[in-house]
Amino acid sequence: MTSAVHLKSRDQHPVSTELPIDLFSAQAVDLSHGNTMALACVADAVVTLTDEAQLDVFMTSYVNNSGHKPSLFVLSGGSNVLLPAQLTATVLQPQMRGIHLTTQTDDYVDIEVMAGENWHDLVVHTVEQGWYGLENLALIPGLTGAAPVQNIGAYGVQLEDCLQYVRAYHLPTQTWHRLSLTDCQFGYRDSIFKRTLNTWLISRVGFRLHTDASRILANYGDVYTVAQRYAEQQHREQPTPADVMQAIIDIRQQKLPDPKQLPNCGSFFQNPIIPQAQFTALQQTYPAIVGYPMPEAMVKVAAGWLIEQAGLKGGGIAPIVTHQQQALVLTNHTPYQATQDDVATAQHYIAATVYEKFAIQLSREPVWINADGSIGYDEHVV
Repeated sequence: MTSAVHLKSRDQHPVSTELPIDLFSAQAVDLSHGNTMALACVADAVVTLTDEAQLDVFMTSYVNNSGHKPSLFVLSGGSNVLLPAQLTATVLQPQMRGIHLTTQTDDYVDIEVMAGENWHDLVVHTVEQGWYGLENLALIPGLTGAAPVQNIGAYGVQLEDCLQYVRAYHLPTQTWHRLSLTDCQFGYRDSIFKRTLNTWLISRVGFRLHTDASRILANYGDVYTVAQRYAEQQHREQPTPADVMQAIIDIRQQKLPDPKQLPNCGSFFQNPIIPQAQFTALQQTYPAIVGYPMPEAMVKVAAGWLIEQAGLKGGGIAPIVTHQQQALVLTNHTPYQATQDDVATAQHYIAATVYEKFAIQLSREPVWINADGSIGYDEHVV
């Protein structure tokens, strides 16, 4: 049974908000197609939110319910999670759509993007509009609302470099907040949202992007070489942000499998950060080891290189194995049948093998979800 409730959105347009009245006896929902790893998962209930007002309606019903309250679990595009076979929780899926230009000057634009916007489509759209800063983050799977959680990053750029604020709902107190860049407490693949998962539901994200087409960041890997090729084809001396974006798309497509073709959740292990002294010692034995200087005499080591050198490129424990072109990515070869347990078996084997060879501990990037919707923080380090 559903109830239509007519509310006013932020822009004062009528919104038809339909949510189930009996939220606590809903039929189970198959989420195996709702995560890019294509793990088998059935949830007790799923509430899809297409407007912020719907969340207020749902939470009022949830808080006022006098019976048993199932735990709440926030699920975006499912690109960075490992779901359990049975999820005994009510899943909240923020699917709000819209891209709004809020400020425009000769040097920059401010835009506000709703959580349900596809991330890659957003990057392409901004570059087409002449709004730059996100182009290095092209082809990262998922939705915009999930991007701040992981502080997504690639090719020398992190989300925090362009983010201004996040509008999010604090589930424990049922209150809306506007979190500044500082409030988000960003770190390497980290944020306040990741450290307190299931506490915040992000509904929109504000960005400031520049308009200078000569300003690019292309000194990471082969990006500049490929981007320069595109520039020369257009009889230009220097690459533009559009050239950089296309170069990154090409490189990622060559190295990374499309989740729609071969299920995966992107980079599975974080690049470990180790002391410079340890890195220098490893260089004596492994001169080709790949590392990038970090502050405070630390070095970020390429986890993919470690896994490949451990002889595990294309290896693992079936049905979960590393990708033939990129050892950092774990792929699922029995989609919609393989389970979280299969992933755990493969990841522990890979991590143990790498540690035995290099004495470096790997940490997983995707978030481990327990059966009750809580986060398995102890499962992060493997």
